[in-house]
Amino acid sequence: MDSSQFREAGHAAIEDIAQYYDTLAERPVLPSIVPGYLRPQLPDSVPEEGEEWSKIQSDIERVIVPGLTHWQSPKFMAFYPCNSSFPAMLGEMYSASFNAAAFNWICSPVVTELETIVMDWVAKLLNLPDCYLSHGEGGGIIQGTASEVVLTSLVAARERIIRRRLKDVPEGEERMDKAAEMRGKLVALASEHVHSSTQKAAVIAGTRFRTVPAPKEHNFSVTTAALRQTIEECKVKGIEPYYFTATLGSTATCAVDDLAGIAELAKEYPDIWIHVDAAYAGSALICPEYQHLCPPLAAFDSFNFNMHKWLLVNFDCSAFFIKKRKDLIDTYSITPSFLRNEFSESGMVIDYRDWQIPLGRRFRSLKVWFVLRTYGVKGLRDFIRGHIKLGEYFHTLLTSRADLFTVVTAPAFGLTTFHVNALSASASTLSSSPANKPNPAHEAYLNDFTNSAEAQFREDATQVTKQVYEKVNSQGEFFLTSTVVGGVYIIRVVSATPTAEEKYLKSMFDVLVEFSEEVLGKRKA
Repeated sequence: MDSSQFREAGHAAIEDIAQYYDTLAERPVLPSIVPGYLRPQLPDSVPEEGEEWSKIQSDIERVIVPGLTHWQSPKFMAFYPCNSSFPAMLGEMYSASFNAAAFNWICSPVVTELETIVMDWVAKLLNLPDCYLSHGEGGGIIQGTASEVVLTSLVAARERIIRRRLKDVPEGEERMDKAAEMRGKLVALASEHVHSSTQKAAVIAGTRFRTVPAPKEHNFSVTTAALRQTIEECKVKGIEPYYFTATLGSTATCAVDDLAGIAELAKEYPDIWIHVDAAYAGSALICPEYQHLCPPLAAFDSFNFNMHKWLLVNFDCSAFFIKKRKDLIDTYSITPSFLRNEFSESGMVIDYRDWQIPLGRRFRSLKVWFVLRTYGVKGLRDFIRGHIKLGEYFHTLLTSRADLFTVVTAPAFGLTTFHVNALSASASTLSSSPANKPNPAHEAYLNDFTNSAEAQFREDATQVTKQVYEKVNSQGEFFLTSTVVGGVYIIRVVSATPTAEEKYLKSMFDVLVEFSEEVLGKRKA
């Protein structure tokens, strides 16, 4: 393909992409295919002769699109969003055309320098503490995902505590043996509701993992007291906490841990690296009404949020801020002769390869730069606030049918969670009274007072909610996700795609009502 053919193919591709976005709302969000659908439609091997672009392009609609889950659809209300935008796509095009591995400054100086500038822009946009800006000891780097960030910070935390504890032991076999022994006794901590990436990172790092309780009575958040108790329990058992993932917007319910209290606790345990995972909710910090959450971040070692979730930069783009970049460099800086150059040796430039696990890196700051400049602060704030209002709107729909639904967590950063009531409104609140006290809801089940009535109520609520959830997704028109918190099966709804509107939430709510009444009707029959 020469430049002339590329120009023609590029125009056709952009027309295809624009048409796809223009028709997203008309497409069922989930594909109606079965596992293995693709193999029979493709040849067994690479074609012997090259094919024309027109033939390749025709296969996109024929075999690729039918297998897509449409994450950009306004009917996608599952997980958290993974948004994109046309400026971000243009950034990817330019990045792909320049195509530099960019592991150090000399590989393409602008790749490093734009990333440093753009990450400072982002830090200021979120009103992060100054310690995360590049002019001091810290700074920002773009990583692929929050999971990658957690692994990067957790391994750095492991090596930092080893360096501190063995600072007086000279390099050599004795030091290596002591370090290996220490690693076996280290334990990473996180909320019981934290993303699975912390446990996976601990496994990769060869250390232990423990969860910190975050029960419903504390809105599924980790309290300072709970964290202190877990730390001390570990120490009593002879294992050493070295890392904690604090959550600003948990995966299940968008809960926020007690950041202010944990910031004070951090002073007592300076060897514990505290990382704040704000993968989804961190984007809301661009709005002043959420920036009261920012001051405690100055007490922590690192902070992360995914711009590819809620801030219109397409996947992948995870913003990782570190308070002391030396903590990363001391862990990840290995410089063979082929990477040495006068600029890196002088210390005048940043080599981001020393801040991460991989060597090479892409020109991701370009798409961030395009998005920030295209939307501006006002446009981005309007975008976030619009979705928060949609979450509040959906909450009002749920409360308008309290006979059918019980809200488990009120709207937080646009996310609302709920379950379907197993009985009427009088029995709709889980744990409305202790299981050892008389309760009309219990009587409705057993016509007698027994200690198992509460458990039976929970089980029935779970079964009804699960049936409704699976019925909604089986239709393919809308896509929701579910989870279990505090022993309760819940449905999660977050509508935060670029094309999200009230009318789609209302349509989905009407489907929920229809299916809930149908399932409950069958149970009564």
